[in-house]
Amino acid sequence: MMKSKLMRKTVTLCLASLLLITSFTGCTKTKTEDKAAATTAPTVTESAAAGDEASTSESALLTKIKEKGYILIGSSNDAPFAYEDIDTKELKGIDVEILKEICNRLGIPDIQLKVIDFSNLLVELNNDSIDMVVDGMYVKDERLEIAAFTDKWYQEGEAVVIAADSDIASKEDLKDKNIGAQPGTTFYDTAQKWLDDGKIGNLTAYDNQATLMTAVNMGQVDAVVTDGIVAGYTLSTDSTLKLKLLTPYVAEASGQIGSAVRFEDEDFLKEVNTALNAMKDDGTLMKILTSYGLTEDYFVSTADGATTNVK
Repeated sequence: MMKSKLMRKTVTLCLASLLLITSFTGCTKTKTEDKAAATTAPTVTESAAAGDEASTSESALLTKIKEKGYILIGSSNDAPFAYEDIDTKELKGIDVEILKEICNRLGIPDIQLKVIDFSNLLVELNNDSIDMVVDGMYVKDERLEIAAFTDKWYQEGEAVVIAADSDIASKEDLKDKNIGAQPGTTFYDTAQKWLDDGKIGNLTAYDNQATLMTAVNMGQVDAVVTDGIVAGYTLSTDSTLKLKLLTPYVAEASGQIGSAVRFEDEDFLKEVNTALNAMKDDGTLMKILTSYGLTEDYFVSTADGATTNVK
């Protein structure tokens, strides 16, 4: 009887010990699993940090531009849009001033210019010889088939320039006259339409604004049709030109101006537009226009200036 009690007591102690060992083993396994889970699962802080990094990433083109230290733009070197000052070699112009502020907001250190005939600007852009076209270029349907354009920077129209002593007093007086214009521009298209409609006698092409103005000043043509902003700026700054604007005159080819990038640089385009529209909203862009003597008639709001690209 005593032996039976002793055996029952021993079995009970063994079961208790086994239960205790199992309990400790279970606790140890749970802690190990928890430690592994904590190691592999990202924390809330880590997830947030990853999201912030993604949201602040920049386009491939912007990174490339920053690495080389400048953005290379294409322009036909026409004042007052984007041109190099003959004396100081400094880049100047309405478009340059706007781009300088965009670059400042995007962290681009410098701007360099490659001079290209206006009619070849989009060709050179797609040949990767420049990063961007910045030259008072109208955003037009046919150009949207060739490149992607930013939202519009500002707007304007054409003007007719004649000799200071010309007897041309109205658009009707251009009939049978020899008119000059620059190929690749909206204004050349306007002059070509006049020619087709019999409103002018002849159309002569000139490569740039300088030769265009010289032609009418030297009497090689009776008048030239060109950019209204360019014409007003040129006549106000060059006293050697004995020219004037035809007035009164109602522009036919008014349009909105933007800059162009390659279709594949869509992410960079978005970065430029973000900076541009912030400048419109905070008044910076209007201040730049005012510094060039332009009124609110030239301003295009963020809503009105949105560009719909085809690709």
